[in-house]
Amino acid sequence: MVSGLINANPVIYEKKERRVRSAPSVGDDEHAVEPIDQLEVFDHIRDIKDPEHPYSLEELKVITEDAIEVDDNHSYVRVTFTPTVEHCSMATVIGLCLRVKLMRSLPQRYKVDIRVAPGTHATESAVNKQLNDKERVAAALENPNLVDMVDECLAPSYA
Repeated sequence: MVSGLINANPVIYEKKERRVRSAPSVGDDEHAVEPIDQLEVFDHIRDIKDPEHPYSLEELKVITEDAIEVDDNHSYVRVTFTPTVEHCSMATVIGLCLRVKLMRSLPQRYKVDIRVAPGTHATESAVNKQLNDKERVAAALENPNLVDMVDECLAPSYA
């Protein structure tokens, strides 16, 4: 994690209980497209660790199930996250973690849009532009130090 904390005392929230999902019946067609919903996307990203703290993004309320929009018919997912402080220097790293996790978890047909919640970050428009620009994301993922930080945040915790 990072030294020199921006938010040394974040509020920690209780995690929601995991709900059991019933697998939709696709019959015998192994190539059938399975629908994806808000809960599935939330389950993919809820355990991502914050780059500054040993807590998940869910525990810090950086992400919530309500801040996820899924349009399965148009293969579109939008995740809106809320940094713990408005001058959070880790906002782009958090957004990159969300994007990488969803790139690894969702079928390629999905367009993923990652946004900072309106009015929750001092440089909201710059962060949003950076997180949704393919070239900038690709360049960020060529930086080994940044990739290590993202991988550390995405690593499963067995607590």
